[in-house]
Amino acid sequence: MKEYKQRNFQGERALYGIRDVKVTDCVFENGESPLKECENVEVSGCLFRWKYPLWYGKNIKAENSTWFEMARAGVWYTDGITVKNAVIEAPKNFRRCKDVALENVDFFHAEETLWNCAGVKLKNVRARGNYFAMNCSDMQVDGLILDGDYSFDGAVNVTVKNSRLLTKDAFWNSKNVTVYDSFISGEYFGWNSENLTLVNCTIQSLQGMCYAKNLKMINCKLIDTTLAFEYSSVDAEITSRIESVFNPASGKISAPAIGELILEKDKVDAKATEISCNDIATVSDMPEWLKNKNNQ
Repeated sequence: MKEYKQRNFQGERALYGIRDVKVTDCVFENGESPLKECENVEVSGCLFRWKYPLWYGKNIKAENSTWFEMARAGVWYTDGITVKNAVIEAPKNFRRCKDVALENVDFFHAEETLWNCAGVKLKNVRARGNYFAMNCSDMQVDGLILDGDYSFDGAVNVTVKNSRLLTKDAFWNSKNVTVYDSFISGEYFGWNSENLTLVNCTIQSLQGMCYAKNLKMINCKLIDTTLAFEYSSVDAEITSRIESVFNPASGKISAPAIGELILEKDKVDAKATEISCNDIATVSDMPEWLKNKNNQ
């Protein structure tokens, strides 16, 4: 296999269309699309300093490499790519790719990253940025640390394990998502989702788990979570106090304590949801904002 080693490449499409090549300890700068339409390429210890380094590739392995901030939109339309032990400063990476495996990767500006990708495996990935993993499908995630809102919007067939997600509006419009042994903090979690399952998770949310279809929660803890389950069909086994539950559509909810249960008779059928709780502090027929409005 031919090898390029310790080279500095400049100019557009510097190694365009190479096949069956190793690229080791090289620097790519001042030129777009240096490895466009490459196939069976092994990249090791390389520095990408300019835009669009890996587009329309096939069977790419990249290890111990760095995408600098200007290497934005770094990997698009590439199938069969593995990236290990990498630092990626640039936003908008990994779009419309298939069979993506990322391990020990740090995304410092993960805005609009991992969009419309299929067959994705993430292990020990750290990411900071909004709109992470939008419209991805068939994902396996283990050990993700994410700080960014609007994550996993529209994602389908996703399994998440051992992760910590600080993210508002996460998993909106998602379908067939299961999250195990993870911590999630963020407002409006899981809206409009279908078949979202949470197992051994801790969640903190304002108006979380609303407008959900077939939401299932097993052995989960809710911290400072208010106005939960609005218009959701739910099967929830909660091991902690829920601050407030608001207008669940149907199903069952069990918890040791609920601060306030709000059921609007003209909005939901109270009998459609079984509430198993021996300590409900307050039962109301309207939310606080309507009470305040009526008292004005």
